[in-house]
Amino acid sequence: MIIVEGWVRLAAEEIERLRAAAVEMMRQTKATDPGCLEYAYAVDLAEPDLLRVIERWADQAALDAHFASPHMAMFRQAMAAATIEGASIKAYQGENIRVLMQS
Repeated sequence: MIIVEGWVRLAAEEIERLRAAAVEMMRQTKATDPGCLEYAYAVDLAEPDLLRVIERWADQAALDAHFASPHMAMFRQAMAAATIEGASIKAYQGENIRVLMQS
């Protein structure tokens, strides 16, 4: 499993401007990308200019296919027009997963 986790810092008005594109990206990814186990963006409650990125993929091939998808190209275009003040997104190989909380 590939786990992608990170953040993008944007001006607060950029978060609102990108909201529709981000929601569509999540919808398209979940609906059409084989191997997508989880895909979400979330605005940090304590830092409203911070967009959190959380993804889980079955394998590297699934993540590579996602990067080549038409909806990724459209989202990259939307992000290219944004003022990004900082970012850090990393991929981890997750083979030893344990549940910390579940209900």
